[in-house]
Amino acid sequence: MSNTLTGYTPPRPPALSRFFASALVSVAVYLVAMGLIIYSAYSGAVAMGYNWQWYRVPKYFYTFTTDGFQWGEISVGLVKTVGLSLQAFLIALLLGIAVALLRLSGLLVGSAIATVFLEVVRNTPLLVLLYLFYYVLGPIFDLDRYTASILCLAVYHAAMISEIFRAGINAVPAGQWEGAKSIGMSTAQSYRYIILPQSVRFMLPPLTGEAVNMIKSSAIVSVIAVAELTTIGRNIISETYMSFEIWFTIAAVYLVVTVFLSVGVSLLERRYANK
Repeated sequence: MSNTLTGYTPPRPPALSRFFASALVSVAVYLVAMGLIIYSAYSGAVAMGYNWQWYRVPKYFYTFTTDGFQWGEISVGLVKTVGLSLQAFLIALLLGIAVALLRLSGLLVGSAIATVFLEVVRNTPLLVLLYLFYYVLGPIFDLDRYTASILCLAVYHAAMISEIFRAGINAVPAGQWEGAKSIGMSTAQSYRYIILPQSVRFMLPPLTGEAVNMIKSSAIVSVIAVAELTTIGRNIISETYMSFEIWFTIAAVYLVVTVFLSVGVSLLERRYANK
């Protein structure tokens, strides 16, 4: 706020400093909340006489054997989870932008198809959709459980991503369309060179949220025994009975992945906005 008498305006802190300050507060609040949850779980475990075995957890990340360094089961599960989520997210992006363009095309049939797709997917629970892909569409189209999982996650999140694309495109001022048409650009060229590049800054934050949700949603494929982080965690628990240690560890791994993803995209967003 400027001083009305002297006209002096105090300098604002740099954007990067504000970002890290905000991130620090968010992390602190999260750690406090997680601390309370962990303390409550620990107190309950002590009350029931649970035997903690944290010393056994590291070997599920890595081990050293006579053959040298070996990745543990949790590390392997994390790689599979990230790979599955990445493949599903890329398909969801392509399908999402196709649905968004259909809704914005002005074509009666195209808009109707996109609307039906959105309403069906958004109003179907993810678990039911997964069963539909695996137990119904799987035998028909000869889909294995891994492929069915990827397609299910892609279709489910494509519905949300299509709305993000549509909102981002609609956020670009109408004058940009008029300017593109005035220099002779086709609709496809207008999208490619004018509209989509400008809409990126509107779409990055919600797309980050969908990427994080994709990683978290991937845990549901464990119900059809797809080998990923949650499935491997369940397998370890069935062998060791270390429920508390393994589930806390799995939750921490998911947390680290999603936080790194959020921070990375936030920095990319700020870099893009400063151009």
